[in-house]
Amino acid sequence: GVTIYGQEYDSTTAGLAKMNLVLHNKATGTIVTGNTLSSPKFKDGEALERFHFAVSNPPFSYKSWSNGVDVTGDVRFQGYNAVPPDKNGDFAWLMHFIYSLKPKKGKGAIILPHGVLFRGNKEAVVRKAIINKKLIKGIIGLPSNLFFGTGIPACIIVIDKENADSSEGLFMINASKGFIKDGNKNRLREQDIRKIVDVFNGQLEVPHYSRMIPYSEIEENGYNLNIPRYIDNGETEDIHDIDAHLSGGIPEQDIEALNEYWEVFPTLQDQLFEDYGRDGYLKIKVPGDEIRNTIYGNSEFKTYADRISDAFKEWKKSQWDKLNDIKQGDNPKAIIRDTANCLLDKFKAIPLIDQYDVYQCLMLYWEEAMQDDVYAIAYDSWEEGNEIEKEMAKKKDGTATGKMKSFEGRLIPKKLIVQEYFSEQQERINGLENDLEQTSLAMEELKEEHVGEEGLLLEAINDKGNITKGDLRKRIKEIKGDRDYTKEFEVLKEYQKLMDDEANYKAEIKKATEELEKLVFNHYKKLSIDEIKDLVVEKKWCSSIFGMINDIYENIPHHLTGRIEELDQRYEKALPSIEDEVADYENKVKSHLERMGFSW
Repeated sequence: GVTIYGQEYDSTTAGLAKMNLVLHNKATGTIVTGNTLSSPKFKDGEALERFHFAVSNPPFSYKSWSNGVDVTGDVRFQGYNAVPPDKNGDFAWLMHFIYSLKPKKGKGAIILPHGVLFRGNKEAVVRKAIINKKLIKGIIGLPSNLFFGTGIPACIIVIDKENADSSEGLFMINASKGFIKDGNKNRLREQDIRKIVDVFNGQLEVPHYSRMIPYSEIEENGYNLNIPRYIDNGETEDIHDIDAHLSGGIPEQDIEALNEYWEVFPTLQDQLFEDYGRDGYLKIKVPGDEIRNTIYGNSEFKTYADRISDAFKEWKKSQWDKLNDIKQGDNPKAIIRDTANCLLDKFKAIPLIDQYDVYQCLMLYWEEAMQDDVYAIAYDSWEEGNEIEKEMAKKKDGTATGKMKSFEGRLIPKKLIVQEYFSEQQERINGLENDLEQTSLAMEELKEEHVGEEGLLLEAINDKGNITKGDLRKRIKEIKGDRDYTKEFEVLKEYQKLMDDEANYKAEIKKATEELEKLVFNHYKKLSIDEIKDLVVEKKWCSSIFGMINDIYENIPHHLTGRIEELDQRYEKALPSIEDEVADYENKVKSHLERMGFSW
């Protein structure tokens, strides 16, 4: 029921927008080309058309925005007590955007540089007027270096005319820290996007991330909307305690800063620390090299691990039928949306783990593998699990030889088939490969021992520094029976045996691997639908996702261990003990010098 309109200055970008509409089955959308400020194309008679919803990503700090625009007579720029500066069009875009939304109904979001939040002069006057009209529902601060063509940080300004009268403030999010490096740019991860959406839609106040800003506070700040004025980023400096360096002990406040861990593992703090003997300072109970074992050995860590495992099992149980009953015609996007929402819900009550980190595990795996699987099943059914993708061998000129070079399962990786049905064959190959590795190592050691000057293998080595079977046999034949070369003969024979063993192992591995490949290839066609579902859903999807979640869990004790070891090493020696140690070294050096006959 939504009709789409769009206007874009660059014809290439407009063409991409049209193509995008076709790809998303919205080909009836209308995209036109032209300058949106000076020549808006969508009109209702002589007046500009106004819309229920709008999104916009205009050019930042557009200098020639006023060309062809009658600022004084244009209705878009009235009612703000000022007009945008001649050389910066950021507020011109915002004023046009606000006007383009239907009165009392329109909602929209526009991306602009951070400067619109705090710049002064004419822009400050316009900003104050917009705030007083209560048109801004929220502001979302984004990371820097996010967009091509500029490295400056941007923000999303959300406009809501429908609920403006009842607004008591605007909701602000500082999402500047949520991103991943992607080449020379930054990129929002799925978890960053989802967190922004959840927090904004729920108007959730999250420490150091989001809060509702009352208009009274904005007025006190002179209508400056610079995000750090309202939300700090939560970064605290790791300050050294001078008194601890002078008198010893670990500052109790540094241990209290780890309180989120002690709430989950209440017995661990008493296992690790005790009073130092003066107020406000503690000492480590266990030796420094035992800190890690003490933490990892704490019984509450196992209980915590069980909580994570149980949460995942609950998610899997709730989604089991949905994932196993995917059928032709199903919507993969709806499937991932529902499963992701459920995963967020199951992990929101687990302390120390950010539910959005867990969400990212699922979404990353969805992007890497699961998405292709679900689309394939929804298009061709579970019988895709019987299918194999072949890579054909080619000649040097690139033409096909007609022979298969390798293969891989369409849905099910070969390694899963091997793991489930041919583990004994794989174990035999692994054993042969281990024997081969040991044999090659023994050859290398023997060679290193006897290739130096007058080495016993020296005569068998060719100009390239290698020992071939032919050169080895030739040398053995030359010295066979000669008592003067008995020792060399023994070493050559030992090396020859190792070479023969190496060749035999390689031949056995090749033969066993080819046999295993045939077994695996033929087994794909034998898989039943139930077997395919078990391999894909349980062994592939769920196993991979839980493995990624488990990596997050393992980082928790690792991080805690690292911090406690850091504090232990930082305050391990107080200044008096260091001075005593220095004095002791000085006395030893002085004593040595005196015994050597030096005096001063």
